Amino acid sequence: MQVLSVASECAPLVKTGGLADVVGALPGALAGQGVRMRVLLPGYPAVMGALSDAQRVGWFDDLFGGGARLVQGRAAGLDILAIDAPHLFARPGGPYIDPNGRDWPDNPERFAALSWMGAHVTVHGAGDWHPQVLHGHDWQAGLVTEYMRQMGGHRPTVLTIHNIAFNGSTDPGRVQSLRLDPWRFHTEGYEFWGSISALKAGLMGADALTTVSPSYAEELMTPQFGMGLEGVMQHRRHVLHGILNGIDDSAWNPATDPAIARYDSPEGKVAAKAALQAELGLPQAEGPLYVIVSRMTHQKGLDLVLQILPDILDQGGQLAVLGSGDPGLEHAFRQAGEDPNVSVRIGYDEPFSHRLIAGGDAILVPSRFEPCGLTQMYGLRYGTIPVVALTGGLADTVINASPAALAQAVATGVQFSPVTADALCNALSRLGALYRDRDSWSQLQRNAMAQPVGWSHSARAYADLYRSLTGAE
Repeated sequence: MQVLSVASECAPLVKTGGLADVVGALPGALAGQGVRMRVLLPGYPAVMGALSDAQRVGWFDDLFGGGARLVQGRAAGLDILAIDAPHLFARPGGPYIDPNGRDWPDNPERFAALSWMGAHVTVHGAGDWHPQVLHGHDWQAGLVTEYMRQMGGHRPTVLTIHNIAFNGSTDPGRVQSLRLDPWRFHTEGYEFWGSISALKAGLMGADALTTVSPSYAEELMTPQFGMGLEGVMQHRRHVLHGILNGIDDSAWNPATDPAIARYDSPEGKVAAKAALQAELGLPQAEGPLYVIVSRMTHQKGLDLVLQILPDILDQGGQLAVLGSGDPGLEHAFRQAGEDPNVSVRIGYDEPFSHRLIAGGDAILVPSRFEPCGLTQMYGLRYGTIPVVALTGGLADTVINASPAALAQAVATGVQFSPVTADALCNALSRLGALYRDRDSWSQLQRNAMAQPVGWSHSARAYADLYRSLTGAE
């Protein structure tokens, strides 16, 4: 089974969030299911610089404003197809924003080019390689089906919604620059409340839709979580599948992790916590060391942590934070970091994130909505107890420490609802009581570390979906 994955980022080559982790992990996870996947990426400098054995497999005189090559090669153990289009992708900054933190004004055209190339490879192939299925990710690959329609070809298509909050909307005056069929600007095509929406196009055109947890699939059909697209999701619910993300449990393994003082049991975390406190200059404390590894956005609920931080500190707790994003949240956390029991690092550092999760007692994920979430699964793997909002993939991956779950020795974390500061504060009080009961706490850690969080089950679900679309056995 040959599958083309189309995405705007892919770990470890280029990453802004969990999307990249999933795109980077899927090829290896699917290999054991008889699926050979190639990943089509924009030719950002980091991608082009990482390619080895690069060969040109296509040339295009005018790819949305300039010439472009399609090259294939290997990078980070992955089979990559890269769009070498310097006028679109050879820029400083991130995949979507300039060095000043502003969206590139031609983002609609840049990722239309990604979708167009995905359609071209699917219909016409890349060299002698021809995919049987196209698997696109988020709005950046949403226009694939529109371009396939124009090219007069069809292959089975899957679109995964990692976060419906980003729908790739732009002004309808861009129909021509995006090379879209103007007659498709209607509710069954790419029109969304008077705008062009790349995600809407994909939701309407793909043969199958997936999202990254069963609970999020249900939530997307409600006004609270559907972001205006709940009607579309209800209309297409018969092709919607909730397939839970996994994590790379070889890269995230406390027994082999080169970034930490390695351990394979809760007892081993004592050294990891002491090392982290020493690294951060935190004193010894009576309460838990809470950690956060997150983008700083309203979605992630980190403002709630700031509201209850005095309670955390009054109860003898500590807080260590790694993240970046909203300037207001960054400033507020920097100010909070002036307390001797709070450490804040703005930015992202992969090895440090491993040390943070290994050394923390509990990891906070108070998201207002969370399609899947990965950090709570990293916490489970390392025996760092997740405290999570009862939403999306957080609800699907953490077993709440209710009296029944504790009695049956199956609890792995603490859930709270509604997503308010008071509810979070109550959740931390519950966690604090467990932390003081050393037997209960040790059992909770052991349960967490034993929880399966890898890709094996989900990889089978994706492979089965591809085969159902192609009629393959």
